[in-house]
Amino acid sequence: MAHYSPSAGYMTETIQRGYIAYAITQNMLPAQAHRMPQIISLVAAEDRSKPIQFWQLFSVMGPKLVLHFVMIFTTASMKTRLGFAMFFVHVGDAAHHVRTQSAMWIDVMGDGFHYHGAEFRLNFRRQHNAFQLMTKESTARWTKLMIETFQACDAQINHDPRIRPSINIILQYFMSKYAAEFGV
Repeated sequence: MAHYSPSAGYMTETIQRGYIAYAITQNMLPAQAHRMPQIISLVAAEDRSKPIQFWQLFSVMGPKLVLHFVMIFTTASMKTRLGFAMFFVHVGDAAHHVRTQSAMWIDVMGDGFHYHGAEFRLNFRRQHNAFQLMTKESTARWTKLMIETFQACDAQINHDPRIRPSINIILQYFMSKYAAEFGV
């Protein structure tokens, strides 16, 4: 059941359209998905047998849970020996990255205008700050850390069993986009 009132942000609709087109080609969504209210709505269906699209996540998670998830992941990635910190420390400290990553995820997940610059900003950051991390090895380490973060947050997200699969889908989508973009 939806608990929070969502609204489209700078990235919500663009990411939604891109994902729907991708999911149709992968036979993950029906060909008419872009016209189906239950799919394009920002509000998750109350029927828990119906999947949640990632732009509907805010309606069941709210800002605090998204922030909690991003904080655990960002703090862990900045502290690990994965080498992530050395690529991002010149941009800002962990608190800065928690703020910007939370803004991006909340914007994509349907809580309105939070990530100024939208995809241009996201692409710029990847091209100028993260391009050295776009390798198979870094992607595998990043994915492992993300899974560990899911496990650490499991108690908070298990109130709706559709949350985890939806987050997995958004990560798979972004990772496939990045893999194609960076030849990983």
